[in-house]
Amino acid sequence: MSHGPRSGLAAVSSALLAMSRHLEVRDVLKTIVVSARELLDAQYAALGVPDDHGGFAQFVVDGVSEEQWKAIGPLPRQHGILAAMLREAAPQRLADVRRDPRFEGWPSAHPELADFLGLPIRAGDEVIGALFLANKRCPKPEGACGFTQDDEELLGILAQHAAIALTNARLYERSRELTIAEERSRLAHELHDAVSQKLFSLRLTAQAAARLVDRDPSRAKGELQQVAALAAEAADELRAAVVELRPADLDEDGLVATLRTQVQVLDRAHTARVTFTGHGVRALPAAQEEAVLRVAQEALHNALRHSGADHVDVTLERRGSGAVLRVTDDGSGFDPRIVRRAGRHLGLVSMRDRASGVGGRMTVESAPGKGTTIEMEVPGG
Repeated sequence: MSHGPRSGLAAVSSALLAMSRHLEVRDVLKTIVVSARELLDAQYAALGVPDDHGGFAQFVVDGVSEEQWKAIGPLPRQHGILAAMLREAAPQRLADVRRDPRFEGWPSAHPELADFLGLPIRAGDEVIGALFLANKRCPKPEGACGFTQDDEELLGILAQHAAIALTNARLYERSRELTIAEERSRLAHELHDAVSQKLFSLRLTAQAAARLVDRDPSRAKGELQQVAALAAEAADELRAAVVELRPADLDEDGLVATLRTQVQVLDRAHTARVTFTGHGVRALPAAQEEAVLRVAQEALHNALRHSGADHVDVTLERRGSGAVLRVTDDGSGFDPRIVRRAGRHLGLVSMRDRASGVGGRMTVESAPGKGTTIEMEVPGG
């Protein structure tokens, strides 16, 4: 990050656009903090989202290394200046936070803060966060605060837009949770219908075999072979549904590891060979990583259930600051135009929506007898 000040309309516009670009709450919080520190040329910046128990549900910092942050210890409580910002919902601009009567100290590993500027982030009448900066990089005459009234006004503008971005991000996450719940319900119905039908057929076929075993052993043998085939199909349906219902470990493992694990599971569950290759992919914004994962899952689902492929290959490689996902199979292929006209989208519409929803694009290459390639590119952060 540049350590020089950024001022003017272009810098403010850049910060506001960066905030509106993200849909995940944690990405929005980090973008707000980084933008505030850069715009006002401060050494440290932080943003806390309060919980209902006197602490912070989330607390994001910029200017502190990961090692320093770990050494500082647990998240701060709502006391001192932080409590005042949340309780009084008023700006706090101090020449030296350590001399304020409300100052209650900090852990030994905490960096030394002097001049301080803090503002609440408000959504209507609710205070949804506390944004503050410390140690402005500028000459400080004895007894004067490094932050100015202009700084306070600029941070106020940023806080107003931060409230909008954070509210939108929360609404997006709630909407996504509802979508996930609906998808799980759909999968549960699909699992029930498919497996129940298979088991019902299996039971009837087994009963037929039992009746034939004495008077027509040859036909009974054929019925028993059908029982085995139906049992195998039911097992495949179960495995596929379990893979789709298993929650993704994106937050813990990252996109590459999560994709690799899911491909390995599918490779064991299906007769087709399923492989994965990843090339130097950096971490992407959370919304983009989830979109890539869901498109990969949908493309794999199509290839393994509908194409009759012997081999499905998934690759994820870096392209600029973003990434490209490619799912290729050697199956029966299809004519995308005919599929579209027939109303059988094979999930293509939802995949394109996921891609465009995070600023990416998706292409489909397929022809009867030529296999299929689904490619999705996302721009990165």
